[in-house]
Amino acid sequence: MLLQEHEIKETGISQYGIISSSDITFEEGIREICKGNACRLYGTTWACPPAVGTVEQCRERCLQYQKAMVFQAVYPLTDSFDFEGMMQGHASFKKLCDQLYLLVKAQTSSFLLLSNEGCNRCETCTYPESPCRMPERLFPSLEGYGINVARLAAKAGVRYHNGENTVTYFGMLLYDEHPQNHP
Repeated sequence: MLLQEHEIKETGISQYGIISSSDITFEEGIREICKGNACRLYGTTWACPPAVGTVEQCRERCLQYQKAMVFQAVYPLTDSFDFEGMMQGHASFKKLCDQLYLLVKAQTSSFLLLSNEGCNRCETCTYPESPCRMPERLFPSLEGYGINVARLAAKAGVRYHNGENTVTYFGMLLYDEHPQNHP
């Protein structure tokens, strides 16, 4: 593993599990949900489809790495309708991913970090007119890659549901046990 246990916990990760990248299931049906645009991000950001490529291209990108650390963080809500709490949790999770990125970047340049939902770094995304302003900090969407997060969590032994009045966000870090350079 690239990181020590205390480093992982310091990021705010609640739970994680390590799996082989070959254990990740990619589903066209998940991409179809993206096309339905329920999150309103389809076709609007470099972190989501169609900008991330086809499901097969995403699969190939992930399979360049040996291991995957599936992780989640749980945030409290006042009730199940606490939209503000969900948005605060989402912002906190994005900061967690930034912190994880910096820790991993100090160890290797060969990794891929996927996060939940699109990217919200820039007020207005450059997609599709211009290249991403911060490609190194672009953490594409798990779902946008065609990954069923509930199945992924189960394979990694990570809880998907964490009780009433909570929201859980997921990410995945792909890496090699013995780092090498990838395109």
